[in-house]
Amino acid sequence: MCTYQTVKVELDGAAKGADGWFTLTDGAVYVDHPYHACHEHTVNIDFTNPGDGPSARVAVELTEESALALVEAIQRALAAAPPGLASAGRRAGAA
Repeated sequence: MCTYQTVKVELDGAAKGADGWFTLTDGAVYVDHPYHACHEHTVNIDFTNPGDGPSARVAVELTEESALALVEAIQRALAAAPPGLASAGRRAGAA
């Protein structure tokens, strides 16, 4: 059963697609049939920059267990780093 619900989020980062690196501006997360993964349904995550056209997209299809493990890994990595270290307020070369 598909939920037909997409959670969208504004992003600030970069991703590497088929044509190389591009700036990320948007993300979308939804549960639906995958295009490639061998499962009935997956948690699908799209990282995009619509302003750069359709090639500025990276898609990920994860099982529910893998998606939850990824969320936990992100939380653990952030908790292990000094607060604000990866914040948008810090720029390259900042001490």
